[in-house]
Amino acid sequence: MGDIQKITDEINKFVDERDWRQFHNPKDMALSILLEAAELVEHFQWLKGDEIEERSVARKSEIQEEIADVAVLLFELAHNLQIDLGEAIRLKMIKNRQKYPIEKAKGKHTKYNRL
Repeated sequence: MGDIQKITDEINKFVDERDWRQFHNPKDMALSILLEAAELVEHFQWLKGDEIEERSVARKSEIQEEIADVAVLLFELAHNLQIDLGEAIRLKMIKNRQKYPIEKAKGKHTKYNRL
């Protein structure tokens, strides 16, 4: 069993023990991901240059928890929608390699349609 499946199983056990699945419809899960991602972004809001690195170090455990919150919700949403997260990531990376070929994209942050 892969790591994604083990983590998903742990999340499902947690949710099912609390009878929370009834509240976890796709819309509310997607909104929750957005809200947790906003809490992650809040750690870096208004910071510039070295301040970003300093904050990353000083509040690492808080930032780690926000990243985990986003991931937990994402893993559960994928499971609830019967999406194999590992396969979805693999397929998306294939697409990204086509959209961002090394010879055009290396060292650039330009969107694929502008390369």
